[in-house]
Amino acid sequence: MHHLLLSLATTPTPLPTPTLREGISEDQVTPGLLGFIMTAFFVVATALLIVDMVRRIRRVRYRAQVEEDRMAAAAAADVEAAEAAEAGAPGQQARGGAAQGTADDGTDAAQDQRP
Repeated sequence: MHHLLLSLATTPTPLPTPTLREGISEDQVTPGLLGFIMTAFFVVATALLIVDMVRRIRRVRYRAQVEEDRMAAAAAADVEAAEAAEAGAPGQQARGGAAQGTADDGTDAAQDQRP
């Protein structure tokens, strides 16, 4: 066993030849012009898809931000309206219809106040 390992370790491996094997032309091992054109096409198409995706993501983020700002403004307006109603009519209930004797749904306010 030792002799086999020693012979494998000392046997040099053949160096690759700088020329092609017989029967193989250079066109068969390189992509050539068509390969270059196809690779360039895929690179350009991928770059355009990435640019389009980034544009769409920005658009979605912008729309979400606008919607969030609009919801915050609506909530602030509701708070201001509630504060104005409390400040403008002290002693009245927060529900405008209950102070007039009828609830918002058209029923009598006395029915809404159960013991």
